[in-house]
Amino acid sequence: MVSSQASLAYPILLFACFMPSYAFARMSLDPEALLKRMEATYAEVKDYQADIEDRTYNPDGSFKTKKFLYTFKEPERIRLDFQTPHSGMVLVYPDKNGEVAIRPAGFPFFDFHLALDNPLLLVASGQRLDQTDLGLLIKNIGHSLTDQRRGPAEVVEEGEYIRVQVLADNHFQKGVETRYQFLIDRKLWLPVQVEESTPEGRLEREIILQNLRTNIGILDSFFRLDG
Repeated sequence: MVSSQASLAYPILLFACFMPSYAFARMSLDPEALLKRMEATYAEVKDYQADIEDRTYNPDGSFKTKKFLYTFKEPERIRLDFQTPHSGMVLVYPDKNGEVAIRPAGFPFFDFHLALDNPLLLVASGQRLDQTDLGLLIKNIGHSLTDQRRGPAEVVEEGEYIRVQVLADNHFQKGVETRYQFLIDRKLWLPVQVEESTPEGRLEREIILQNLRTNIGILDSFFRLDG
């Protein structure tokens, strides 16, 4: 007969064997090494597409949502195909004059053009269309972890993702502090989610990238509304 002490020893030993893997699942990481890995990965990216959901939150917790297909190609070509609101509307940057070309939904042969700093194109933070690519986001994450950091930073590995949390200067509003949370995909080594909150923790904005695909051979003609 096996003693009660022996019967307890096996599950305790089994639990101990799995402890290292659990600890690894939430392991603190070196921010500098993470930034170098993302920068090296993005240096090889020539173009990419992602389905983006951009949520802007009100103080009462309600929010407005924008959903669109985002397409980027080096050096700085950008196209947004909206799903909601204004399903079917297309924005392309830059046009021949360095502005944003817009084709409203339901008007296949009518385009109009707006300057990058036109209030109709800015989000609440003042971010412009030419400030939306992953390359700039990675640079801003670097600033948030170094010279623009205003509080403790946490960089931890959680399964398939790396979570970065830090209080830092807002990327687009001078003199404003923002509590950021960035989610890095460990398979792609690129950011796939950004949360912006007040220093007290009230969520203000959330940007989620889904189905991120890189180096898919996007043609230059895709960034011309005339095809």
